[in-house]
Amino acid sequence: MTETEVRAVRPAELEAVAGLRWRWVAERDGLPGDGRAEFVREFADWARENAATHRCLVLVRDARVLGMAFLAITPRVPTPMAPSRAAGDVQSVYVVPEARDGGLGGQLIDGVLRLAGELGLERVTVHSSPRAVPAYERRGFSVAPQLLQALVTPPRSASRAARRPSGGG
Repeated sequence: MTETEVRAVRPAELEAVAGLRWRWVAERDGLPGDGRAEFVREFADWARENAATHRCLVLVRDARVLGMAFLAITPRVPTPMAPSRAAGDVQSVYVVPEARDGGLGGQLIDGVLRLAGELGLERVTVHSSPRAVPAYERRGFSVAPQLLQALVTPPRSASRAARRPSGGG
């Protein structure tokens, strides 16, 4: 059996990660046939520019990127006992459909949690799809009654793309 590896993305793999993001959104929402090359280029640039706050892990088998996950890192307000604090948010966990249901998504979640531990994060949150909730729960995630969210409505002058909800990713 071929070994699957979860590790930090390499710069040469950012275009593959962008392709996964395109594919995910196309599966969920459908996309126009054009614009993919521009998106891949812009996404790879974004990932490079935001690498300090959005750590990307990839799931690789036979040199092919089959999955991705991001850990968004947010500094927290210091306390007298902890002058340096941060929290994480799991974002954009995705495995290609043909490789699903074999535990690969769980391997990505495990990798993100290992990274969060290495970084000393206080907690990690996730906005999950209903299908993935059990995988997160098996790894210690639980509903937190005090963790609330509000959907923010941008001003009317905001572009249509900026107003569209991103949903679970």
